[in-house]
Amino acid sequence: MALDIAQRDAYWSRTRNLMIVHLVIWFFFSYIIHAFAVPLNNVSFFGWPLGYYFAAQGSLAVFVIQLFLFNFQQEKINRDFGVAEDVE
Repeated sequence: MALDIAQRDAYWSRTRNLMIVHLVIWFFFSYIIHAFAVPLNNVSFFGWPLGYYFAAQGSLAVFVIQLFLFNFQQEKINRDFGVAEDVE
């Protein structure tokens, strides 16, 4: 189904905004959290420095969750505009 110009602009606006939000989250967990890892190492969590969990393990978990969440949200946008792929 072809979208008219107004629908296409709305579709890409929502898609762009979704991507920007996810890129900000990615940036936060890629760089900002790691900047605070050293001060957090003074706190211990199950015998390991807390900075290790936040920087190494926590960031990876957030990235995996973010992949699935982005896919779900983009698929909803696609369905709302009638451009979702039919998967059988």
